[in-house]
Amino acid sequence: MSITEKNGLKINTKLFDFVNNEIIPGTNIKSEEFWNNFGNIVHELAPINKKLIQKREDIQKKIDDWHKKNKGKELDKKEYLEFLKSISYIVEEKDDFNIETANVDDEIATIAGPQLVVPVDNARYALNAANARWGSLYDALYGTDVIPGDKGKGYNEERGKKVIAYVRQFLDETTPLNNGSWNEVSEIKIKDKDLIFIVNQQEINLKNKDQFIGYNGEKDKLNSILLKNNNLHIDILIDENHLIGKTDKASISDVIVESALSTIIDNEDSVAAVDAEDKIKCYRNWLGLMKGDLTANMEKNGKKFVRKLNPDRTYISKDGKKITLHGRALLLNRNVGHLMTNPAILLKDGSEIPEGIMDAFMATLCALHDFKNKNNSRTESVYIVKPKMHGPEEVAFTNTLFGKVEEALGVKKYSIKVGIMDEERRTTVNLKECIRQVKNRIVFINTGFLDRTGDEMHTSFEAGPMIFKGDMKKSTWLSTYENWNVDIGLNCGFSGKAQIGKGMWAMPDQMANMMDQKIGHPKSGANCAWVPSPTAATLHSMHYHKVNVFDEQNKIKSRSKAKLDDILEIPTADRPNWAIDDINRELENNAQGILGYVVRWINQGVGCSKVPDINNVGLMEDRATLRISSQHIANWLHHGICKEDQVMEVMKKMAKIVDEQNKNDPAYQKMSDNFDKSVAFSAACDLVFKGRVQPSGYTEPLLHQKRLEKKASN
Repeated sequence: MSITEKNGLKINTKLFDFVNNEIIPGTNIKSEEFWNNFGNIVHELAPINKKLIQKREDIQKKIDDWHKKNKGKELDKKEYLEFLKSISYIVEEKDDFNIETANVDDEIATIAGPQLVVPVDNARYALNAANARWGSLYDALYGTDVIPGDKGKGYNEERGKKVIAYVRQFLDETTPLNNGSWNEVSEIKIKDKDLIFIVNQQEINLKNKDQFIGYNGEKDKLNSILLKNNNLHIDILIDENHLIGKTDKASISDVIVESALSTIIDNEDSVAAVDAEDKIKCYRNWLGLMKGDLTANMEKNGKKFVRKLNPDRTYISKDGKKITLHGRALLLNRNVGHLMTNPAILLKDGSEIPEGIMDAFMATLCALHDFKNKNNSRTESVYIVKPKMHGPEEVAFTNTLFGKVEEALGVKKYSIKVGIMDEERRTTVNLKECIRQVKNRIVFINTGFLDRTGDEMHTSFEAGPMIFKGDMKKSTWLSTYENWNVDIGLNCGFSGKAQIGKGMWAMPDQMANMMDQKIGHPKSGANCAWVPSPTAATLHSMHYHKVNVFDEQNKIKSRSKAKLDDILEIPTADRPNWAIDDINRELENNAQGILGYVVRWINQGVGCSKVPDINNVGLMEDRATLRISSQHIANWLHHGICKEDQVMEVMKKMAKIVDEQNKNDPAYQKMSDNFDKSVAFSAACDLVFKGRVQPSGYTEPLLHQKRLEKKASN
């Protein structure tokens, strides 16, 4: 491996050349100046980063010791709270304040809607997600289980009728006519500046005429009409020659809705990036998105084509002026957290660079291209989501880092906006003070219940055996945590300025179930919630038409606030007396998820997978789900709910099942052929049997070590 030395840094030459030859040109940044500034800041901040990680371990040891000392005693909430304050786990909460973030794009501040999360290392996925700003309701409904029944081969007319009826009902609810139903419309035209619908030979209007925004085509021969509800657009296509349009009374051929308003381009939980080669791939795709020239070669139904970013959409306003709407989702970049380092760059002392510092520099350097062309942010902002921070001190460090990046790259202060993942217990209990540290750049807080549960388990590892995972979803601390996040966000003035987000729907094949359940997210006051696919984004967007999130937020402001005492409720089982069959079933469920995910991560470098669970339901798995499953088994082992040989037997049994589930993948490497030599199986076992000593229960250190081992053996 070739190394280039600059300002005390030993940089992988391929990475060095990539930055110099691909990112920097067109930015007005001089290469020599960049590497000098970069080196100085890295060497200044790396030791601070290291101390913050050590502080996590020091605090964790104190909590472990406290639980050991109080073993067998009923938890005294008051005593526990005072203890957490005494070790600075919980800091003093200061006066109320409002965030002061400025120059925020509308998709963040004033429009509520779905948010996609997509791995940055897959150009096709990234492009699909960026282009998921608009989606066909007809396609989304026809192709999923929201409409019951089998699709069959070719176009199923009966199923098509059900789709159309579903959409017409949606239009009646969200853009109602002043008389009659969308089902009865036989013609749509424009007279003067009004939208006219012909129903039973009568001319009628929209109940709210202001919902009509624009159109395409001629006033008496329309190609489409553009409506608006809750700040979201609906584009109704009209084509009498279309397969659907020619059978439709009003010649409506499709209904296109704004879907994924924003997308998180993920460098963290959903990717496997362990060295310079991997990081270059990630940075190159982000650069392409920022420049607007990312492409991916595709093949569909035997046809080859090149996928690229969609253009903006144009319409004619009712006043005859041109309207331009953004054609792509607003893109955010999720960097890695403070924990991980990467061998792509070595420091003066020979240690690896803190990966989060490298990510912040590279993400922003790439975004300088967007500052010029404004294909993504129209406010010259770069949106960085920061995961896995523990408390206000670590958030303050992120603020310092972003400030230094801005200074080094010569961009306006607070151009780098931050999203806080509220997924670690020490951040949750100090959320208000975390937000205070970044009150000038915060645009996002989001609950991540899987990682948060993983940290809950690890923090209270010594408190006792954890309850079943299924019971965790019904526990007091979890529901309180979700409400607490919204309460704090609203109290800090997020409404109309920043996103309050909710977590992922993890079952991409169960869209009917999603439509029943996920409307709870906008009703909870969240102005964005995560979805696993463009189709899911299109379907979930309907919820934001039915629920005005900002009205809900105003109602929520007056409710009783979530209580810290309830968040500190530890989800341990009181004298568990579980049947062996129930224990084994839980172990098998956990083990299957772990193995199904890890085998692709280690052997193929796939960071996000659809893994069938024990009931063959496909679940989107990433490192968050891996963390909770591995910590759960590790906790049960530690407290004697199960034994090592029992767990190993389960791991081998489930490895065979996972191998069988992947038998049609030509790139798949079986674990059960030789357990002793399978790096993937070894990694999965280490995550469980060494789970207690992993920092904060994170899976990354072991995964990275094993993936590098696997890559070296190829």
